[in-house]
Amino acid sequence: MNPVNRINPAELSPPTGFSHAVTVTGGRLVFLAGQTALDEAGKVVGDTLPEQFEQALGNLLTALRAAGGTPAGLARVTVYATDVADYREHASELGRIWRRSAGRDYPAMAVIGVVRLWDEQAMVELDGVAALD
Repeated sequence: MNPVNRINPAELSPPTGFSHAVTVTGGRLVFLAGQTALDEAGKVVGDTLPEQFEQALGNLLTALRAAGGTPAGLARVTVYATDVADYREHASELGRIWRRSAGRDYPAMAVIGVVRLWDEQAMVELDGVAALD
């Protein structure tokens, strides 16, 4: 049984790429640190937001798997973007990247605009909380 239950009330606008609420029962939680588009050498890779998003999401999922979790267990993801307009412009492509990497089970999500991230070249950072079976 999956400990994660996604809730999308009919009274709210239909969610696109996120869930309105997520409950977690039993099991353990893993708190995932913010991940940017760093490669194994600690260098930011990717010249475009979609390239950096794919690397950052891959890093987040690598940490999740190392903790014993799967993308289906993601309960909450926060996306920090240095250019929200650019993020919105690429939303369809970012959605395809998400589905290819993490599937169609969307966590509760928020996109927050920030002035800059720790690494100046980074355009996007993702952190999250997931349930472990």
